[in-house]
Amino acid sequence: MIKRILILDKDHPYIIYKLRKEGFICDENYSDSIEKIIKIISLYDGIILRSRLKLNKNLLKEAKKLRFIARIGSGVENIDKDYAYKNKITLISTPEGNRDSVAEHAIAMLLSIMNHLFISNQEIRKGKWNRESNRGREIKGKIIGIIGYGNTGKAFAKKLSGFEATILCYDILPKVGDIYAQQVDMKTIFMKSDIISLHVPYTRKTKGMINEHFIKNFSKPFYFINTSRGGCVLTDHLVKALKNGKICGACLDVIEYEKYSFENFFYHRKLPKNFFYLIHSKKVILTPHIAGWTKESKYKMAQIIVKKILSFKEKNSIFRY
Repeated sequence: MIKRILILDKDHPYIIYKLRKEGFICDENYSDSIEKIIKIISLYDGIILRSRLKLNKNLLKEAKKLRFIARIGSGVENIDKDYAYKNKITLISTPEGNRDSVAEHAIAMLLSIMNHLFISNQEIRKGKWNRESNRGREIKGKIIGIIGYGNTGKAFAKKLSGFEATILCYDILPKVGDIYAQQVDMKTIFMKSDIISLHVPYTRKTKGMINEHFIKNFSKPFYFINTSRGGCVLTDHLVKALKNGKICGACLDVIEYEKYSFENFFYHRKLPKNFFYLIHSKKVILTPHIAGWTKESKYKMAQIIVKKILSFKEKNSIFRY
């Protein structure tokens, strides 16, 4: 019997092409609300999505046939993981697919803010030639602390290896350090770091982890990079640290105010005061959640998601035709 997959976000055409070639029925639904999806979800054995919808318990309990959910990307926070695991629904993601693009983006943001590239570019366009105020700082000789040493953390450290900096990493898992980063405890990260880069998933434990108490633990001012999830940082506390100089500069590809589907971010909500501080501060660089969003990563993630779905099919007798 041919199995059906519901695709909720438009992505690389390779996914549908390859899965249909392998005998799957792929139904595309890029606009229906969660309420409408609930009415049809019982038809499907699998779901593929990015971030348009949150797959909550109400939806999953109606998905009687559902065997897997494939999330194109690194996080699965828009899925009720507890319910899925309890009901033997396999979760698939592609963190290895965009690790290089995230790492390159983090370095680009860091170089930009440390060398005032964006500010000086804007000033020159306005006829201002300010050299001394735009004097930069080198990465060489700095101590970089990476919090979360999984796919993107490791890729970031590897790409930094030519900058002649000391790279430290912290992770809740033991023995994940490698030739590019020495694994240490958080006390060492707090004491030594000049630059902090966050590479953690969004969970109950990481929600709001970058807060006033966390920031105060650092022994010296530092640059901060977040290419993971906006909800891991309390923006009010970050802004306070930027104002008092404890954080020298912030590179934010993600922010706390994002929705699960963030394309309509500037609409349908009243934005808080500190968001406007971030927009206007010369100590902040913002990008619209694009660190893992390169042309290359889009294709790599499509290849990986298909490979994992086909592997899941082969390992589960219910998927054998």
